[in-house]
Amino acid sequence: MSSDTGGYHGDVKQATISLDDLITAVETARDKVMADEVRSLVKFGIPKAMAQQMVGARFRQKVGGEEGEGGETETPAWPDMS
Repeated sequence: MSSDTGGYHGDVKQATISLDDLITAVETARDKVMADEVRSLVKFGIPKAMAQQMVGARFRQKVGGEEGEGGETETPAWPDMS
């Protein structure tokens, strides 16, 4: 960690990324995690539609093509478990 190496990190060239690219990367990662969770729930015997609703509620999203430009959906404090 000598001072002639360019500081603590040395002469590391930092890559720049646009905000849109960052948001796209985060959304892609979230979608992959959600798909993996749905797949796991289906393996446990839960119907795919129900698994998608469960995962969608967990990520506070609308499921089944209902996603719009409204942002987060409001989830009830006590979801109906019947």
